[in-house]
Amino acid sequence: MGFPESSLVDGEELLLHTHPHVKRLVVPVLALLFASAAAGVLGGIVWRSVESDNARVVAEAAVLVVWVIVVVWATLRPWIAWGSTHFAVTDRRVVFRRGVVRRAGIDIPLRRINSVEYRQGLLDRVLRCGVLRIESASEDPLEFDDIPRISAVHGLLYREGMSGGRDRDDDAYDRVEYDPGFGEGGYDPGFGEGGYGEGARGRRRRRR
Repeated sequence: MGFPESSLVDGEELLLHTHPHVKRLVVPVLALLFASAAAGVLGGIVWRSVESDNARVVAEAAVLVVWVIVVVWATLRPWIAWGSTHFAVTDRRVVFRRGVVRRAGIDIPLRRINSVEYRQGLLDRVLRCGVLRIESASEDPLEFDDIPRISAVHGLLYREGMSGGRDRDDDAYDRVEYDPGFGEGGYDPGFGEGGYGEGARGRRRRRR
């Protein structure tokens, strides 16, 4: 899914746009393969062991329904969550968006960024992704997980942050965080506590 152009204002230039690293999709793909294999085996067992045509149809329909439920929950839902999560850098701000039915996001003006850090585990270094940490003026730091090409993104933010972004005299690009109904009980495919896809959300961290 492309970056929502409606998020940009007149004259704003998009410098970078990315989704969370594709490692997020490994588990959904494996779930699809496992569910399909299991459904095929069960379908074969039903075909050989059930003699009545009517009972066979009912049993195979039940297998199909279970397969659809598993695929929607374990594959389609995380895939939509991944595709609807956007991390972007423009010449004025850092933009984070997620969600389909209910959207949430945050904007961080480049001129208000105090520091940009990143960290990687061993696997992250191999995959060239990591956790990006942005600290802005008078705000708690935010972390964004599974950012692809993390060192390049860090370098871009550092260069743009040093230049202060595009000079502006108004407060239109002060950090704005919005969450229109995107909270407890809201549509949040794959981003719940402890659920798959948790890493691509921005998180507040208290200063120590």
